[in-house]
Amino acid sequence: MEKKTNDSTKEPAINDLTTCDATAQMIAKARRDGVEIDFDRAAAMKPCPIGADSACCKHCSMGPCRLNAKDPYGKVGVCGATIDTIMARNFARMIAAGSAAHTDHGMGMLDLFREVVNGNILDYKIKDPVKLMEVARSIGIETEDRSLEAVAKDLYQELERTYTQVEGEIPFMKRVPEKTLQTWRKLGIVPRGAMREVMEMIHRTAIGVDQHYENITRQASRTALSDGWGGSMVSTEIADILYGTPSPVAVEVNMGVLKEDQVNIIVHGHEPNLFESMIESVNEPTLLEAARNAGAKGINLVGMCCSGAEVMVRHGIPHAGNFSSTEAVLVTAAVDAMTVDIQCIKQGMVKVAACYGTPLITTNRRCRIEGAEHVELHEHNPKECTDEIVIRAITRFKNRSHPIEIPKQVNQGVHGFSYEYINYMLGGSFRGSYAPLNENIINGRIRGVAGVVGCTNPRIKQDYVHVELVKELIKNDVLVLQTGCSQIALAKAGLTTPEASVFAGPGLREVCEAVGMPPVLGLGSCVDNSRILIAASEMVRTGGLGDCLADLPVAGAAPEWMSEKAVAIGQYFVASGVFTVFGVTFPITENTKFHKLLFEGLEEQGLGKWGFTPDPHEMARMMIAHIDKKRKLLGIDKARERTLVDMADRRAIEAA
Repeated sequence: MEKKTNDSTKEPAINDLTTCDATAQMIAKARRDGVEIDFDRAAAMKPCPIGADSACCKHCSMGPCRLNAKDPYGKVGVCGATIDTIMARNFARMIAAGSAAHTDHGMGMLDLFREVVNGNILDYKIKDPVKLMEVARSIGIETEDRSLEAVAKDLYQELERTYTQVEGEIPFMKRVPEKTLQTWRKLGIVPRGAMREVMEMIHRTAIGVDQHYENITRQASRTALSDGWGGSMVSTEIADILYGTPSPVAVEVNMGVLKEDQVNIIVHGHEPNLFESMIESVNEPTLLEAARNAGAKGINLVGMCCSGAEVMVRHGIPHAGNFSSTEAVLVTAAVDAMTVDIQCIKQGMVKVAACYGTPLITTNRRCRIEGAEHVELHEHNPKECTDEIVIRAITRFKNRSHPIEIPKQVNQGVHGFSYEYINYMLGGSFRGSYAPLNENIINGRIRGVAGVVGCTNPRIKQDYVHVELVKELIKNDVLVLQTGCSQIALAKAGLTTPEASVFAGPGLREVCEAVGMPPVLGLGSCVDNSRILIAASEMVRTGGLGDCLADLPVAGAAPEWMSEKAVAIGQYFVASGVFTVFGVTFPITENTKFHKLLFEGLEEQGLGKWGFTPDPHEMARMMIAHIDKKRKLLGIDKARERTLVDMADRRAIEAA
């Protein structure tokens, strides 16, 4: 066992670390076993107060330069950089890094699509040809009387411009409401191509280049938009085309999905390619026979984090937990292999896995971890990798040597509310439309819509802010859309089933019961935030709620964010016109010009704005106040009278 290095007398109370009973049980077991996991490391590691306020610059060797957040204009860096320049550079670099993560992921999906379309990869196929045609039409590709192959090749060529184009506008700008697009053109923030925007952002934040916080922020918005309306959107659409567009499915979540009498394999990361191939491997008859010969009743495949969310919404694969639980789940000693690809993978999992004899296997050339095994996945022959992982997991099952303790908690959730399914859910096969949603917002049954998304963070009580925020929102008739680790938090809390409508306000409850939907709609992984952008654009196009995205009575939140990707997501929502609130912390010094720009000035330019509070109830108050402000500006702040139509009224209507 890897013994803890921090003083156990200073360990925080487990009840202060998580609201998840299963994770709490595993934290207690880890402490008994002498195994250090992320919650205790977070307690032992004190964050740098200067860095937390973004008052530090280390972009050249004249520094690092540390400014005083309490007296932000008292001094400048060695080069003369002010606090506003330093903060804007740091913030913009977070956006560039986060956008690069999503963009690289999206480009990998597009590369796979190209090889499938050209017949060079046979293990993956186009599973949703209808979605392919819809995406093609949405960006102006002719589909009438053309073969699927011809349209697919044109779609690849067009979407490739999202990444490689150096001038012009990326293809999905055709989906943006016209008034919003006009604002972006006026401000000079329409993305040209993701590679160019990320490259220019990094260049402009280097020593001695862009030194005006407003100009830096414009490029930060442009870079973020190339992510949300570019790299991320391409990734989501291609994944739907190749693996199927999600529709609602009941899913079991939490650590109780592990089975002591089966070979347990966890897939964790972000790229669906690995998981889709793994589904094939765990159902391979020869491998199932090998598992039975090893004494197992079967092979149990479960997900974690965002790749788990991908297959959860498409195939109903059980989900063991969100980001904060990825080390804790290994403490069960029931995991026979954990395989990972890219993003949100803690290096600390290597030591925890070793303590319990669990193979931790990396599969992607972009992400190797010292001490982990590596079995690389090649899309031209993916089962060579995934079959090998299953074999290693069976071997570990046969040689289990650690006492197993699996928490009993299993929660049900309903997930898979893609834009397309919401359209169908509201209007049916032949009259699919967002009109019922808009009408119920206009008449006041639904107050507005909130996107509550993102990570969990071991520096705060796991899941608490997500759950408390959403409870408050739905109680006040706000429909909630979710992606990423947030939806696992809400599923564990029982808020993602139709029965959860009892916790909603009377108006939202009425709509949920009429449609048969939960008050919280899970959309997929964190890259699937692009689904929210598409849905918001459709709300504008449907009519009655303004002419641009900034007019809508909507708000967003990342209550427990931890990644640079979250900052990129937040900025592309803000740049799109959405009030976006972050919890935990915010990397900006207050009472500065840059802070005022983000929290007030961007909205004055016709975009959205940032907000911050670690308190979930204050966060809900801020979001609801913003929604009410937008309702008032639209003239729908007073709900219409709800009158029941009796038989006399019906006869009068028929006679007319």
